[in-house]
Amino acid sequence: MLTTENTLRALQLTIAEQAGKQQPVSIAISDSHGELLAFVRMDGASLHSGVVAQNKAYTAARDRQATADLGAWSRSSGRSMGYWSDTRFTGFGGGLPLRVNGEVVGAVGVSALSEDDDVLVAQALITRLLP
Repeated sequence: MLTTENTLRALQLTIAEQAGKQQPVSIAISDSHGELLAFVRMDGASLHSGVVAQNKAYTAARDRQATADLGAWSRSSGRSMGYWSDTRFTGFGGGLPLRVNGEVVGAVGVSALSEDDDVLVAQALITRLLP
């Protein structure tokens, strides 16, 4: 279960880590429905990365899978992201669902770096969010 205290603590630790690496990012944490619980766009992260991070968390929560996997499916099937009829869905890597005992309890979205690096930051954040 995501609590306010745990969510903010994990967010602060991730911000400190990224600041130390001089790699500013935008980070979004959502509940299991994709509704925003916490968000930050670090100093130096692009404005657009904030929108993308929120959409990554939203997509990962709603679709119950990594956004990169959804993007791969879109490319391999030849179906556009518009197939979902939800303009917020994205297939860029960096959105991951947060599972506890196999159940999606939330999601994270990270944006501003390469997709691979966004995924690494998201994975580290999920580790911090787990009880």
